[in-house]
Amino acid sequence: MDLASRYKGVVGFVFGNENSNCSEDSYVERLLDRISNGVLAEDRRNAIAELQTIVAESRAGQLAFGAMGFPVLMGVLKEERDDVEMVRGALETLVSALTPIDHAKGPTNEVQPALMNTDLLSRESESISLLLSLLSEEDFYVRYYTLQILTALLTNSPNRLQEAILSIPRGITRLMDMLMDREVIRNEALLLLTYLTREAEEIQKIVVFEGAFEKIFSIMKEEGGSDGGVVVQDCLELLNNLLRSNASNQVLLRETIGFDPLISILKLRGSSYSFTQQKTINLLSALETINLLMMGGSEADPQKDSNKITNKTVLAQKKLLDHLLMLGVESQWAPIALRCSALRCIGDLVAGHSKNLDALSSKVLGEERQVEPALNSILRIILRTSSMQEFIAADHVFKNFCEKNTDGQAMLASTLIPHPNSMTDASLEEDVNMSFGSMLLHGLALSESDGDLETCCRAASVITHILKDNSQCKEKVLQIELEAPMPSLGAPELLLHRIVRYLAVASSMKNKDGKPGYSYVQPIILKLLITWLADCPNAVQCFLDSRPHLTYLLELVSSTSSTVCVRGLAAVLLGECVIYNKSSENGKDGFTIADAISQKIGLTSYFLKFDEMQRSFIFSSVKPAQSHKPLTRSTTASMAEIEDVDENDLTDQKNEDHPILTSVFDAQFVNFVKGLEVNIREKIVDVYSRPKSDVAVVPAELEQKGGESDKEYIKRLKAFVETQCSEIQKLLGRNATLAEDLARTGHSHPELMAGSGSDRVQVETLRRDLQEASQRVEMLKAEKAKIESEALMYQNLAGKLESDLKSLSDAYNSLEQTNIHLEKEAKTLKSGGTSTSPDIEAIKAEAREEAQKESEAELNDLLVCLGQEQSKVEKLSARLSELGEDVDKLLEGIGDDMALPEDEDEED
Repeated sequence: MDLASRYKGVVGFVFGNENSNCSEDSYVERLLDRISNGVLAEDRRNAIAELQTIVAESRAGQLAFGAMGFPVLMGVLKEERDDVEMVRGALETLVSALTPIDHAKGPTNEVQPALMNTDLLSRESESISLLLSLLSEEDFYVRYYTLQILTALLTNSPNRLQEAILSIPRGITRLMDMLMDREVIRNEALLLLTYLTREAEEIQKIVVFEGAFEKIFSIMKEEGGSDGGVVVQDCLELLNNLLRSNASNQVLLRETIGFDPLISILKLRGSSYSFTQQKTINLLSALETINLLMMGGSEADPQKDSNKITNKTVLAQKKLLDHLLMLGVESQWAPIALRCSALRCIGDLVAGHSKNLDALSSKVLGEERQVEPALNSILRIILRTSSMQEFIAADHVFKNFCEKNTDGQAMLASTLIPHPNSMTDASLEEDVNMSFGSMLLHGLALSESDGDLETCCRAASVITHILKDNSQCKEKVLQIELEAPMPSLGAPELLLHRIVRYLAVASSMKNKDGKPGYSYVQPIILKLLITWLADCPNAVQCFLDSRPHLTYLLELVSSTSSTVCVRGLAAVLLGECVIYNKSSENGKDGFTIADAISQKIGLTSYFLKFDEMQRSFIFSSVKPAQSHKPLTRSTTASMAEIEDVDENDLTDQKNEDHPILTSVFDAQFVNFVKGLEVNIREKIVDVYSRPKSDVAVVPAELEQKGGESDKEYIKRLKAFVETQCSEIQKLLGRNATLAEDLARTGHSHPELMAGSGSDRVQVETLRRDLQEASQRVEMLKAEKAKIESEALMYQNLAGKLESDLKSLSDAYNSLEQTNIHLEKEAKTLKSGGTSTSPDIEAIKAEAREEAQKESEAELNDLLVCLGQEQSKVEKLSARLSELGEDVDKLLEGIGDDMALPEDEDEED
């Protein structure tokens, strides 16, 4: 096992040798030495206990342990299974080594030794296999610590550990067996499985095959359902992991256990209906499970649609709608996050399902005398709630209810009758006995009395869903008249005209007091008008019946104080007045509208509004479907986060449009607007490509002159007509070319639109000449760059050849000098013969004499030193004799001792 060397390399790279704590390293090393080489079992156990303490309390200890401790402790786990206390200590030490130590004052970018230890241990598949084998041990703490280690590894290295466990025979089976163990171990195993099954389809299949559904619902029932603790949350998270984007597991759950145990979690028990933080989280997790079932599986699954319909049918048969209405509509004391989630589930349950649509439309809420249709109650939430997210969730219900449901739209539109009493005098709380439509119109007109357009805006959003893609509803609602705010103001006002007036009022009120809440009123009202006028000529005619409407719309498109989104939507509405205009009345036909756009705004500037809107945040960031993050322990850490996360999202985004519009303007509406934009461009090009009306004035040249014969008159008329036709065709062709060019580019200067026709043609010609000249310049630049690159290449090649030539020249000169030297030596040898031998002998003799002289000098020095030593020995011997010592006896054996090293060398 090459753990130590690999870890030391990583540690040295990250921390450097200067930052290493030598005392910690040496202490940990001594403890590991006692564990691996100790003789007494008690001493080894004490060493493990001390090691666990230092690793749990010190990052330096974790670092030192990671560098050299894993092989030792893994050896203990492998070879000393019988010593339970040693195995416990080793496992507890490993848990401490993998658990991060939080230091509040530490730098945020500091590397965590615990994470490095986790990465190191997860790389060894043998270690994972060894840990899984410990789950079969009888000791409680051995199994508990082992599960904690595996959970820590999964938290930081999920993919690697998933692969390792899959490769180990019966690895997942051993983990599933832990769900039937004691409560503490069961809970730890449950948490481990939630990490293990995230985005791991193969593991999900094995877990389901091992009976996960039965065990999950058994644990939740034992824990008390939605009233249970965090264990129920872990069970639901594991269940959601198994069902998310997995149609086969959804079918298995539906056909084996069924949906009854899941729906029973949503049942509210008791009379107080108290919602603790944990209960709210559990219910949110259960609603997420319901939502996953209604999605049917992954987008790539061919059985998704059929599975989705089947799941919705079965859920409706199990009375799911009643429980959702209780949570989302009737339980006004429930947390906002829970109500919003239930309302979204109601919308998803009825989407595209005819039976569920009928069930919702016929559902009534309340008791005894105080009963009302469920749709009325949901509408009241839209008009009354103070939460923006609850409005979006309730609006989602009506959006899905009206989607491709013409009967439902007609049913709601039939109730749009103004209340007989004065609608503006009644307060919003007095709408209990009103019909759906009366309540909706009441909310729409409520802004007349209190000056608040928010309720009007929400009512307009509901009307948008009722009118969408339904020409009959558009025609019917077009006839609705609302009474004036005060009798003195005149006759009743058409609903369409009232909505346009609110659009103008929203602009003035926003500029007056600057309330940020009004920034989304105009876009939502414009969405209603765009939906209403789409493919409805009568609505276009009704809109244009009031001349100020067109004037205001032209001003709104050109307004610099409006947002990009508002200007773009106003431009789309103006374009609808051209493409859906069937009127032949002078001043209201499509030609008049196109001329007004050209004169007041300019075609280039007008088309530019579309491009700006498409680049805005609302249109560029639209998503096909709203996705919610899976609920986990980290995302549901506190109830405050659950309730405030959506509200915070509304204020964190940095763009000029209100973030609520990202929910109101879904992908379907954005694509619809893009399609309208194409049609508007083509229609305006077509308008400028054909004459506005027939010529009614007869020129004077067409009258017959006096004395002119009929034949000559007819011939002259024919020539005149031919000339006029030729000129007309040229003008129409030029007009079409200009209109197409403007519609295609949309980035020329708007002031050019105000010039004369000849100026435009001249400018266009100059523009084309300039474009051709620019292209030629670009071509010349490209050729110049190519030539320069080739010149540089040849210059480099010449320099290289010159360098090579110089090197060859130097080499040749060197060879030539060597050759000359060799020739001189050869001549010397030929002329001298063997005369060099005496010289060599003389040199040898001279060297020998010098060496002999040096040796004699050294020998003389040694003799002098030896004489001095001999005199010292004689003096010492005399002194010892005076003291009564036997000198010969003392000197005996000294020569033998000096000879010992030589003897030893000989033996060696």
